[in-house]
Amino acid sequence: MPARDLIDLDATAQLAALEAGRIGAVELLKAELARHEATHARINAVVNADLERALERARAIDDARAKGEALGPLAGLPMTVKDTFDAVGMPASAGLEAFRRRAAEDAVAVAHARRAGAVIWGKTNTPVMAGDFQTYTRLYGTTNNPWDPARTPGGSSGGAAAALALGVTALEIGSDIGGSLRTPASFSGVFAHKPTWGLVSTVGHIPPRPGVWAEPDLGVAGPMARSARDLRLLLSVLENGPLAARAPPAQLKGLKVGLWMSEPRFVLDPEVAAVVEAFGGKLAAAGAEVEPIPTPVDARALMDAYLLLLMSVLGAEQPPGRRLALELMRPFARLAARAGEPPAWAASTLATTARHHEWLAADAVRARLGQEMKTAFQRHDVIIAPVDPVVALPHDHTPFGKRTIRLSTGERVPYMSMLQWISLATACGLPATAVPAGLAASGLPVGVQIIGPRGGDARTLAVAQAIDETIGGFIPPPAG
Repeated sequence: MPARDLIDLDATAQLAALEAGRIGAVELLKAELARHEATHARINAVVNADLERALERARAIDDARAKGEALGPLAGLPMTVKDTFDAVGMPASAGLEAFRRRAAEDAVAVAHARRAGAVIWGKTNTPVMAGDFQTYTRLYGTTNNPWDPARTPGGSSGGAAAALALGVTALEIGSDIGGSLRTPASFSGVFAHKPTWGLVSTVGHIPPRPGVWAEPDLGVAGPMARSARDLRLLLSVLENGPLAARAPPAQLKGLKVGLWMSEPRFVLDPEVAAVVEAFGGKLAAAGAEVEPIPTPVDARALMDAYLLLLMSVLGAEQPPGRRLALELMRPFARLAARAGEPPAWAASTLATTARHHEWLAADAVRARLGQEMKTAFQRHDVIIAPVDPVVALPHDHTPFGKRTIRLSTGERVPYMSMLQWISLATACGLPATAVPAGLAASGLPVGVQIIGPRGGDARTLAVAQAIDETIGGFIPPPAG
């Protein structure tokens, strides 16, 4: 098979070709670089490269393989990683010139991949501070969706998702605190896994600011790929615990699925709902026991707690001047909140400037919701839900607070509705595997998330692989 065709296969198939000697690491790397060069002007997914070091490493792996030396599970596989991760030889910036740095060592997750034999050659674009559902910065420009360049591939791991969809890379390491793995996967039609909180180290990721060694609340690092089996492969390399990701695939027949797609407080575009509902029908046809369920926890309590916990993390990274301005706005935000449900600006201000006792109260709510989820998973093996309320968003670089989302019905909804469906797994620290569910009436991809119990990463990944191999998975973009 020609190298240009081989890079359209998933990572597992590429590794098999490398192991069998049907292609060399150097040839495979050059094929990916050629695809990058052919698509970069249109998509702008990869924004930095370390080609000399990558070619040197690929040659060394080819030589080692020729000598019959023992090699790691990713030996010779070209990879890119999200710009937010430190990778020796390339700058990490999180889209900010002030944070742009060349680290002396890899982020922990990147180091795991490199030790497994991956040839890491490029960095993919991300929004400023990995803090948007779209991917663009003044530093590196806008990344376009391969399905429709007038739209975003999602954020914050948007460059990663676009590169995967195009065949520019077969594996990626992304991160997620507000859907940043799952939203790009849904918007771009690829796979991603948000691990149980703490399973994969985020040390060496920006944010937080360089020099911080603490694992941030809510935030995770995780794999992205074009197949579920590739997610399992990369997670087995990245995770801190036992290699649970290598458990055998699940069986869809008899699988107890809670289909959660109904919540009065949450937005869901009819064209997305139609795809998710049809996906549930496919699961049932494959033998799964699919039961529509209401929201497993109190949705208002969930969102209130999640937003305060999230904004507390994000607020810690605000420049001093911005934090002072928010503190000055806090009394007015409190007044607005006393009048009823606070407007978005007031809720954001109060959450960003939360006092410690307020954070503790939100943390207590999170613990209660986590306990309630244990009960939910006594009735269902997994919960399947939408990732996002809409298909890929058109580019919108207006000020954050002025943005809205236009549904297929013409209705406008708040921009921060994008946090609703992803909140449950994030707030409760649960694993969630995003898989392609089908195409909407607009022709754009829609993903769903498979949510499992805390520590149940092997379960959600096994279900994802069964879905991938039984119902269907990645579809390349028409112009890819």
